[in-house]
Amino acid sequence: MNTTDFLSIAHAICPERDCMVFGGKRRTYARTNDRINRLANGLSELGVGKGDRVGIIHVNCSQYIESYYAVTKLGAILVPLNFRAKAGELSYMIANAEAKVLLMGNRYIDLISTILPQLPTVKQLISIEGRNEGMLYYEDIIDSSSSGECICEIDDEDITILMYTAGTTGRPKGVPLRHSAFVVYVLENVEPASPEIEEKNLLTVPLYHVAGIQAVLAAVYGGRTLVLMSQFEVKEWMETVQREQATRAMLVPTMLKRIIDDPDFTRYDLTSLQVITYGAAPMPFEVIKKAIDLMPWVKFINAFGQTETASTITMLGPDDHIIKGTKEEREKKLKRLTSSIGRPLPDVEVQIIDEDGNSLPPLGVGEIVAKGSRIITDYWGNEGKSLHLLTSDGWLHTGDIGWMDEEGYIYLVGRGDDMIIRGGENISPEEVEDVLYSYSKIEEAAVIGVPDPEWGQQPRAIVVLKKGEDGTAEEIMEYCRSRLAGFKRPASVIFIDSLPRNPMGKALKRELREQYGQP
Repeated sequence: MNTTDFLSIAHAICPERDCMVFGGKRRTYARTNDRINRLANGLSELGVGKGDRVGIIHVNCSQYIESYYAVTKLGAILVPLNFRAKAGELSYMIANAEAKVLLMGNRYIDLISTILPQLPTVKQLISIEGRNEGMLYYEDIIDSSSSGECICEIDDEDITILMYTAGTTGRPKGVPLRHSAFVVYVLENVEPASPEIEEKNLLTVPLYHVAGIQAVLAAVYGGRTLVLMSQFEVKEWMETVQREQATRAMLVPTMLKRIIDDPDFTRYDLTSLQVITYGAAPMPFEVIKKAIDLMPWVKFINAFGQTETASTITMLGPDDHIIKGTKEEREKKLKRLTSSIGRPLPDVEVQIIDEDGNSLPPLGVGEIVAKGSRIITDYWGNEGKSLHLLTSDGWLHTGDIGWMDEEGYIYLVGRGDDMIIRGGENISPEEVEDVLYSYSKIEEAAVIGVPDPEWGQQPRAIVVLKKGEDGTAEEIMEYCRSRLAGFKRPASVIFIDSLPRNPMGKALKRELREQYGQP
C-alpha cells in the first residue's frame, strides 16, 4: 500500500463527505479527487514524472494538499519549503533537491525571482493564488487538464516527500521519507474511513512540518474532514472549532498556551473537541495541567518524534493525562506528565545508550536511540551526514538525552546536540553563529537556548567584540534580521570578554548555558 491508496479508499467509501474546508470553500472527497487528477495530468504535461522533485512554498491551504497527492500520483516527490526561510536558505534547499517545478503563493514570488538564477534545475514556476507574468496559474492547469486517473507504478519503498530539517551542521538536511514510513504508522494508529463515522480535524501545524503531513495522511485515510487554517491565530482557532464542530486538533505547546491564556477562552464552545495532540517541543507542566483542568472532556496525547522517523515514535496517551488513583499513582502520573514522552509505538524500538553505545538499564541516563522500518537510511544527496546519526545496524541517534523507567516510559532530560527548539521549530546554533561571525565587529560568537514560558526556548547570542569595537544588542539583532528567518534570530545578546573553549578549540556550550542560560 502507498499513500495514494489512502485517498482512493476514502473517495470510494465517502465521496460526498467534505474532504477539506478552507477559505470559505468546502470540497467533497469526489471533487477533491477530481481536482487532484486534473493537477496531476497537468503536471505530467509539463514533464513531471516518476522521481522528479516538485517544490512548494506557501502557508497551509487546500492547494497544498492537492499538490501533494497530484505529485505523488505521478510517482514524483513533493518538497515542502519553510515559508519563513530567507533567500540563502531557500536557494540551498531547492538546489539540493534539484527541484524541477516550483509552486508558490503570491507573497513568495519576489523572493523566488531573486534566487532563480541560482536554480538551474527549475524549469517551471506555478502561481497558486493568481495569474502572474512568467509563470503558469494553478487553476488554469486544473481547468485545462483531464480528470482521468493517472496510472503509475508506485513501490511502497519509493520516496514520497523530501522534507528539510535544521541540523547541527548549520545547513538544512534533506530527509527522504518513503510511502511505507507513513503507511506503517497510519495503519497501526488510525481506523479506516467509515460511512457512519464523521470526524473533523482542525489543522494549524504548517505543512512543511512532518507533523502536518502525518496529520493530513491520517485524516484522509480515516475519511475525516480536514479543516485548514493558513496560520495559527488564537481567536480564529476558537471560532473555527465552534463553527465547524471540530473533533480533533494538533497543537504545539506555544499554541495551546495562547489558547488557554486568552481572556475570551470561556466565550467559545469548544466541547466538540475530543482529542488534542501536542508535541514538537517541550510542554511546560503548568500549561498542560491548566489545559486539562479547563477542558476535562478532551483526550490529550503527547506525540514525540522527528522528521527522520516520519514523526511519532513515542506517545503519552489519554490515560496518562488522567490524574487519579492512589496517592502513589497520582504522583507517578504527575511525574510522567511533567517530563515523559510516553512509551514507544509498537513498530519502533527505543533504547537509552551510554557514550560507548551500550544499552542502559532502567533509570540510566543517556542518549535516546530508535530503530524501525519508518526511520530513514540516509540523507538526501549528502550521505556523509548520516555517519554520526545512523549506525550500521539502523539505530537513529536522536540527539536527545533521557532515561527509561521500569514500565517503559521515557523521560527527556535535554538535548545532546545543542539544538534549540522554539515553538516547535528547530534552530541550529551553528547557522545563527555563521551569521554573527559575518558581522565585522564580532570576534567570537556562540548561540544557546534560553527557557521561555511562551516559546519553550529562545536563541541567545553570546558575543565577543573585536578590540576597539563598540556594539549594542539591538544593533546585532538588527543585523540578523535580514539574514535569518524570524524564529532563528537571537532574542537577546550578552557581551563577554572571551568564550570558554576546550583544548581542541571547541566552545564549551555547557559552561555558557550554566552561566548565561537563564531568562
